[in-house]
Amino acid sequence: MPRHYTPAVNARQIKPASLRQPCKPDTLKSTRNFNSMNSILILHYHEIWLKGGNKKYFLSRLITAVKQSVEDLSVAGPQYISERLILRPRDEAALPQLIERLRRVFGLAYIALGREVPRDLDGLSSAACELMAAKDPRTFAVRAKIADTTFGMNSMELEKTLGQRILDHLRGRGSAVQVKLHDPQVTCWVEIIPGTALIYADRVEGAGGLPAVTSGKVIVLLSGGFDSSVAAYKMMRRGAHASFVHFFGPPSPARGSSRPVAEQIVRALTPYQFTSRLYLVPFDSIQRQIVAGAHESLRLLIYRKMMARIAREIAKTERALGLVTGDSVSQVASQTLHNMAALDRGLDFPVYRPLAGDDKTEILKLAREIGTYQISCEPFEDCCPRFMPRSPAIFARPEQLQEAEAHLNIESLVNEGLEGTTAVDFMFERGSIACREATLPRLKKLLVWRKATGEPAPEHSTVNEEK
Repeated sequence: MPRHYTPAVNARQIKPASLRQPCKPDTLKSTRNFNSMNSILILHYHEIWLKGGNKKYFLSRLITAVKQSVEDLSVAGPQYISERLILRPRDEAALPQLIERLRRVFGLAYIALGREVPRDLDGLSSAACELMAAKDPRTFAVRAKIADTTFGMNSMELEKTLGQRILDHLRGRGSAVQVKLHDPQVTCWVEIIPGTALIYADRVEGAGGLPAVTSGKVIVLLSGGFDSSVAAYKMMRRGAHASFVHFFGPPSPARGSSRPVAEQIVRALTPYQFTSRLYLVPFDSIQRQIVAGAHESLRLLIYRKMMARIAREIAKTERALGLVTGDSVSQVASQTLHNMAALDRGLDFPVYRPLAGDDKTEILKLAREIGTYQISCEPFEDCCPRFMPRSPAIFARPEQLQEAEAHLNIESLVNEGLEGTTAVDFMFERGSIACREATLPRLKKLLVWRKATGEPAPEHSTVNEEK
């Protein structure tokens, strides 16, 4: 790949920041005089560079996501120029909100706040000196990218020339500034594209990954805790569109129901993928029947397998391609490798565990960044710890689970869970989240089919097509 098409993202220059915390006005204060009303936002994308013949598809989805994220704000674009997207704000006051929205768009490597300047050396030098005078750095560097082969200099020559002129200008103002190519305090970025040049010193890290809704559907088994919401985010960042299934029990005197917590989590995650559906499944009655009919040490695993069976049936109505859980290897008793293998046996449906190799510190860090940490800190009554065995099995075998379930009417319990299921649809539109009760005709047809045949629906089929 030619050098001038390489997205030179300096990880040390981009300070990691929460993708969810609002962009503070102070972030832009030092360059407002420089940018005035000529400010533009320069969006560089991430893995789309690597997509070859499929690049157009992913790029079109990225452009759609950018438009949808900022449709209610005063901005023109995006305009696609030489492997970058350009947004032109009509109101400088909207810049912090624009940047905050764009930081949630999967596929973007970074968002830069800059302006267009003439391509001639004098025009570039004047703009660069003005920009760096506004920044008043102790150390700086110049980084140039040339995306137009007709420009008369290469990147290294342009960096050297502009760097010398900036240095002379700042020292002429009495500054003791120095050039520092490795980890400077401020970097002056210059991009030469056909017909114009872009210059900036402020950029923020994007969400990375792949554009939303480019990799198929998945069903996330969502608890109210930290792990499953982070697992959902990591799959969404890979382009998967997540629907959620939450199993809840009755509230206790000390703790409220987990349903409101699950709804808040889905509300927090929806802006990343624009639409979400949350299935709510009452689990108390099913749980009590498991407690009455299964050995105590295997109780928790049977809960989880029953949840997976119900979620699998919902996945078929959604035409989803797999289930997602928040399992982290050996974090709790039910998540040992032996137990996870036992749970998956006989399910005949893909199960994805994006947190398998993560520890709790890594999971909590990401939960804080995506905005679900505080929600999961709220007290609620989770159904899994209810009737918790004193000594849960950690090396269960599939045959043990099968034997423990022999006294349970599995298909009847699955039907019971599906019959009580309701759902809520969430939509991010014009900067706010709207929600409404979902209609579930496919789920109702599934129940009719299951009761008539006494068996699960075929994989990836809708019941009306089977009929």
